[in-house]
This record gives sequence, structure tokens and C-alpha cells, in this order.
Amino acid sequence: MKKKILILAGGFSKEREISIITARSVNNELKKKNYLTKICEPDGTLIKNIKKFKPNVVFNALHGRYGEDGYIQSLLEIEKIKYTHSGPLASSIAINKLISKKIFIKNKILTPKYIKLKFKNNLNVNNLKKKIKKKLRFPVVIKPLNEGSSVEVYICNNNNFKKNLIKLESYKEILIEEYIPGREIQVAIMGKRKLGAIELKPKRQFYDYKAKYNKNAQTKHLIPVNIEKKYLNKALDISLKAHTAIGCRGVTRSDFKFYKNKFYLLEINTQPGMTSLSLVPEIAKYKNISFIQLIEWMIKDASVYR
Repeated sequence: MKKKILILAGGFSKEREISIITARSVNNELKKKNYLTKICEPDGTLIKNIKKFKPNVVFNALHGRYGEDGYIQSLLEIEKIKYTHSGPLASSIAINKLISKKIFIKNKILTPKYIKLKFKNNLNVNNLKKKIKKKLRFPVVIKPLNEGSSVEVYICNNNNFKKNLIKLESYKEILIEEYIPGREIQVAIMGKRKLGAIELKPKRQFYDYKAKYNKNAQTKHLIPVNIEKKYLNKALDISLKAHTAIGCRGVTRSDFKFYKNKFYLLEINTQPGMTSLSLVPEIAKYKNISFIQLIEWMIKDASVYR
């Protein structure tokens, strides 16, 4: 008898829509293989649904806060239900760009320089600009500490910095990061396997939310990456090193900028998308791993820490 798979989808983050698309994609593939599936929202009825459905595995298709940050993982740990992707600690570390950066630096992984900003009522933007010019230089990237999919990420110059900064005030704390030009290269890890890489050429300013999920954005996906083998191997090695240092399991995707023959790790994603435009399934396909094979591997890899 095929396993019963409960697929978590939707949620409360700004990536809700993408999560639902991911869940439907996974559900469609599993149904073709006669798995017993149920798509479920992570709301107040979650535990009730788990106890009623009695899944063998929970496929976590949530993205962003509450689904990718260790919160839902902790609930599943309490219920002792096997689930896909990383555990509570690795998830909470990876989604927090400040903590993950500190781990990258500790492990001698190159990452853009940064300033952490805590919004205060008496914030002096001119003084902040002086600090940026001294430590980072413009342009800079500003971003929330714990959002995924490039949500609310802005590239700022001296002139539009204040206007974009105001857009992030609701977050209370943000990261101001040096802007690294160069090529956008993403690397997938599958367990302990260095799965492969893909290069992105967005027509937009950078690989932002629309470039990731809107077909009209016409982002070019280049695979294989046209790069010397020694550099490709370097990116793969760094990705596995970051994956291991943070304590990830399952599938992860590391996002890099490649500039002047150096890889700068921007972040590691513990629950990369599984949509028709998603990168990990595309990399897997290039490595002769079909979408259903990837999903079934993730289900087999599912576990509970306690």
C-alpha cells in the first residue's frame, strides 16, 4: 500500500501563493503514483487533521515565515510525524539572514559585508548614509532579516535609499548589505549530494520575486553553467559546506553572486520551490532525476529529530 502524504500549503507568509502552487505540483505528481494525499493549511485545525488523516509523512510545501523558519517543524516534532526538509534549528538559522551570515563568516565562506539596522523613532538617515559610505559604499541591498523569495528586497543608490528604507519600517530590523554585481548562480544540494548548478539571467534588475515566479519576467535559465570546472566545483563545495554548517537536511538551494572569480553566498534556502519555474527540479532534471523521483527521494529522506 502506498504511503499517506499530508502536504502543508498556503500559510501566513507573503509567499502563500507560491506555496499553494508548490503543493499542487507535488500533489499532482504523487497522485499519478497512487499515493494517498491531502493538502492542508497550517492553521488551528492542523493537529486535528494530522490525527485524523494519520499520514506516514508530512511534505512541507510552505515557504517563508511560520513554514520555513522552524515554527511548523517544532509542531511536527512534538507530534513525532516524519516531515521533509530541515529541522527546527537549521530552518530558523537559515531563514535569519543575520545569523546565517555569521555562520558563513565563521566557516570562512565569502558573503557580502553588511550592517544590521534597528529602526528607531529618531533614526538619522544622513548619519546612516555616512556609515554606509564608510563601511559598504553605495549601491547597497536592503532586505528583511527573515523573508524568503527576495520579498521586499531593494537595490538602493544614494538617491532612492530613504524612499526604499521607509518601505521596510514595519520589519523593525533589517539588513543593509553591500551590492555585489556579477552573475547569478544557484546551487542545489540533495542530502549530501552536490546536485548541480544553474545560472539565471533576469531581464529585471535582479532575480527578485517577479523574476522567480512570473513567466512574463522571461528570466533565462542557463544549464549547464558556462564556467570553468574548477569554479563550478568551488560553488558546489561551498554549498555543501554551508548546508552542513547550518545542519540542513533534504534539499537546499544556495544563492550566489559570482564576481571577479569569487563566489559570494547570499543565502541558503531550506525549502526551495517546487513549481514549473523552480530551479531545484530543473537542476535535478538535468541530472536525469525526474520531478517524481525528486519528490519520492524527499519523502524517503523525511524524518523526525526526537
